[in-house]
Amino acid sequence: MADFPPWVWDIPERFNIAVACTDAHLGTPVAERAAVIVDDDAAGVRRATFAELAVATSRFAELLRQVGIGPGARVLVRLPNCLEYPIVFLGAMKRAAIPVPTSVLLTPEEILHLARDSGATAVVTDQSGWSALGSAFEGFDHLTHVLLVGSGEARSTRLRVLALDAALAGITRWQDAEPTRAEDPAYLVYTSGTTGWPKGVLHAHRALLGRQPSSTYWFDFDPEGDRVLHSGKLNWTYVLGTGLMDPLYRGHTAIVHEGPSDAALWPRLIAKHGATVFIGVPTIYRQILQKTRATRAQVPTLRHCMSAGEHLSEAVLHGWRERFGLDIYEGLGMTECSYYLCQTKSRSIRPGSAGFAQPGHDVRLLDPRTWTEVGTDEEGMLCIPRADPGLMLGYWNQPEETAACFHGDWFLTGDYARRDADGYLWFLGRKDDLLKSFGYRVSPHEVERVLKDHPEVADGGHGRGDRAREAARGCLRRAAGGRNGRSRRRSRLWPAAARLVQGAEGRLSRRRAAAHAEREGAAPGARSRARPGAVSREGGVTMGQPKRRPSRWRHRPPHARDGSERTIMIKVTDGTFDLDYYAPGSVASRAADAR
Repeated sequence: MADFPPWVWDIPERFNIAVACTDAHLGTPVAERAAVIVDDDAAGVRRATFAELAVATSRFAELLRQVGIGPGARVLVRLPNCLEYPIVFLGAMKRAAIPVPTSVLLTPEEILHLARDSGATAVVTDQSGWSALGSAFEGFDHLTHVLLVGSGEARSTRLRVLALDAALAGITRWQDAEPTRAEDPAYLVYTSGTTGWPKGVLHAHRALLGRQPSSTYWFDFDPEGDRVLHSGKLNWTYVLGTGLMDPLYRGHTAIVHEGPSDAALWPRLIAKHGATVFIGVPTIYRQILQKTRATRAQVPTLRHCMSAGEHLSEAVLHGWRERFGLDIYEGLGMTECSYYLCQTKSRSIRPGSAGFAQPGHDVRLLDPRTWTEVGTDEEGMLCIPRADPGLMLGYWNQPEETAACFHGDWFLTGDYARRDADGYLWFLGRKDDLLKSFGYRVSPHEVERVLKDHPEVADGGHGRGDRAREAARGCLRRAAGGRNGRSRRRSRLWPAAARLVQGAEGRLSRRRAAAHAEREGAAPGARSRARPGAVSREGGVTMGQPKRRPSRWRHRPPHARDGSERTIMIKVTDGTFDLDYYAPGSVASRAADAR
């Protein structure tokens, strides 16, 4: 297989993400093209052209200047998907301030930790955010300003609270954007915090340039202009990159949605906005296939699909091809270095593979015992050169943690993979996640891939088991209309399961599911044993069809008659899958869909 053409980095000394995404398009045909479209169930459709976005972001930068918020100051953003989000995020960078995007799904305690840890000088939020957090914000000496989006009033004895719309409307003149260097801090994002408190990851302005290989090889941008619909929230780095900065930098339209979502929503929005590119997590694609009858005829403009955040199963890929005639191209990355592996149109997709290291990212698989490169089909840690433009500046205020992620000139991702003879990379996960069954090393991603291919499984995740002879445990979410199993502990289990199945990013959290299974797994209850899942010598896993339900389950519990989604506990013991069926998913499904 021929090598990719060599990639030549062009990183100028001076570079500003916000200017590159807005002002750079002024005076070109792109200026009057829609830059951002937000389809809000409550507020309707709002949009801004590139020219309008350039003006709005310059006004926000000037507002920060006028209230004394200078370069390097942190501006915490707690907003749903709305037009103000890109204005604030990009506008802060024009001022050389550092935006800190956060999720509205985080608890008040988590938001306060982020505000405290980042030392935020200003907070941009809406009335609901102020109502939940305003009194606590009063106690932060480093916080001086609150910028309030939307209607409603807010009073404070110490903080200066400004209505953002009115403040921006009063600005008619502004200075040029700060002449930031490519190496200067640009934005601060926090990791998901699956273990302990989240830690801040500080990125430089060069990070946008560091993602250009993905714009070439993962995206399939049309030079005439694309309309990119992302199913996620703008606080997530996956969305900030693929759903906002990357399209804007190249002059394409970014589209997001706000409001409750269900599977039928996305084909509807693709058709409504003429989206040509759709980006989501595998769960979204799976739900569209399972819960809708949409076909290519309903989304005639769609021509390219992308996925990341979790593994895409072979069944979903084939189902999407059959229904829509399109492939789904996977990407893989991490908060610290964004997406650096992907599948691409110039190479055939091998289901289960993460694709290739994007040209420009000199990704190596190193043996952590010797720090030498491993051979073909050998397991090694994914390592990235320290000089990679997409790599973070470091962890916020954690120099020791930052230093621990490097060995010489290599950034250590902690993720493991193998590379086959054709150059395809097969992601194995983190070292402490790898499982052993019958002496064979198995990646949880391989187990999940096979489980999710089962027609009665809607979603799932698991991790290492702690009990004797038990290799793994976790949770599955059963597809609507599947066969019913015995329910148990429904009053206590479901509120927790609804929160655990999907994290703040709107995707299933394998670590959370595993932790939930560990807490709930020892309880007595009915069990259905599937036929053994054989662990092959290649490390793959195959799963047979579940056995017929035992006769003692001949009576379905009344609350399970609707055939709605339900959670299943999974345990892997010496190559055998045990499935524990739990309470109905009507409550959890609504909660998960609302997220």
